[in-house]
Amino acid sequence: MIKRFDTRIVLGILLLVGGALALLQTMGYLNNASDLFWGGIFIAAGLLCLSLLFSGNWWGVFPAFVLLAMGVTIFLPDTLENLGGLIFFGGIALAFWLAYFLAPQERWWALIPAGVLTTLAGMTVVSERFGEFQAFGFFMLGLSLTFLLVALLAKMRWAFWPALGLGILAVLGIASLLEVANYIWAAALIVAGAFLLVGYFRK
Repeated sequence: MIKRFDTRIVLGILLLVGGALALLQTMGYLNNASDLFWGGIFIAAGLLCLSLLFSGNWWGVFPAFVLLAMGVTIFLPDTLENLGGLIFFGGIALAFWLAYFLAPQERWWALIPAGVLTTLAGMTVVSERFGEFQAFGFFMLGLSLTFLLVALLAKMRWAFWPALGLGILAVLGIASLLEVANYIWAAALIVAGAFLLVGYFRK
């Protein structure tokens, strides 16, 4: 009679494979065997956590994608080490995106950490190519789009206001890449001052 599947079987096999790889590395047949072992451990553990979805445990996506991201990061070659932050933050962001799409009405809140983490993942690449102020603009753009999604998908009207404010900061930050940045700053100050004065005199 076939016995019930047990996770100890998977862990036992992984330990045997890890020991064999470590032995081969010691004998000089393999390089970076320990990285292969731990990368495989994290990915296998991530897949096991992801399998919790089939039993209705949606929260399993969080440890699953964290472990998967860590495993993929370990497997990255030296030439792609700069993508480690992108993969790690992107993996966690995927967990929140999946949590939202599995129950959009109930877990609308997952849009906010999903958008923030996606923005952080992109920032690991953007910050290396642009200055600090431009990177700040891209960060504000990501946050603005996040709240815009909350307003549109979750139908939360209050989210339009932070989306608008963050969008303005994003435009000012990204526009600093252009020669007209000083003019935009001056125009923004004039518009803000006029808005305050008009509001005062209307009262």
